[in-house]
Amino acid sequence: MTGKAKPKKHTAKEIQAKIDAATTNRGGGKAGIADRTGQDKGGHAKYECPHCKITAPDVKSMQIHHDSKHPKIPFDEEKIVNRHASTSQAPAEKPKPGVRGSLKK
Repeated sequence: MTGKAKPKKHTAKEIQAKIDAATTNRGGGKAGIADRTGQDKGGHAKYECPHCKITAPDVKSMQIHHDSKHPKIPFDEEKIVNRHASTSQAPAEKPKPGVRGSLKK
């Protein structure tokens, strides 16, 4: 009857995965707010819809959003707000935001 109360040992791979999950910026929380809003580092969401203030990373995504959410208003690329142009340029030594993508392969 021995062995039932033995604690399970964790493998080095499992421990490394836990450390990686705890330290990688995945875009949520306080660090994610800075990434999404463009504060300090530039952020991922470069363009902002002038009608509903939703953000998108590129013009093509903004056009898809506009066609689905604002079909009665004609799409005008000049009206899109470039959030990176409105924020001050970050110093070169600051790293760009690193958000890890999906874990599914």
